[in-house]
Amino acid sequence: MNHRSFLYYNSFDTPIGTMTVLANDEGVCRIDYGDYDERMAAIQAWKKKHFLNGELVYDPEQRYVEQTRKEIDEYFQGKRTEFTVPLNCYGTDFQRRVWRTLLHSVPFGETRSYKDIAEALSTPKAVRAVGGAVNQNPFSIIVPCHRIIGSNGKLVGYAGGLEKKQQLLTFETDHVVVDAKQ
Repeated sequence: MNHRSFLYYNSFDTPIGTMTVLANDEGVCRIDYGDYDERMAAIQAWKKKHFLNGELVYDPEQRYVEQTRKEIDEYFQGKRTEFTVPLNCYGTDFQRRVWRTLLHSVPFGETRSYKDIAEALSTPKAVRAVGGAVNQNPFSIIVPCHRIIGSNGKLVGYAGGLEKKQQLLTFETDHVVVDAKQ
């Protein structure tokens, strides 16, 4: 994999709190809840884990950083149900398969269980592994892990906390519009 020498970042406010986006010249690499200073240790650990030695550069105008902020703003304005910003995924093959499945098979305003995702991957016994991959999703909101619930219908685990998960699900339920895709 080609690792660029710079990782660009910006933090911005949303209706459910501050988010930080990291991108390189190939696409968005990570989106976190919290501002950059709060997330610095987790970002550094993530960089080390994925052998990314690039310098972190504050640049709110870098094309993918700006596109992410714009698309998340549109999402919260009820104008966007799907995202088009390119994702530059760092994770195992299985994690990337799970994230792709979330992205393409869990529509705006709907939920699925971990078991549903395991079955969609033709690995019905891999419910725990799916849970682990969902837990490692680096693309908050864009890859909709907030739409994944327990088989019993209860909210379980979310990097942003269960309160944010409930806020996102309520927001989406309230904003399901026919032909709202962008």
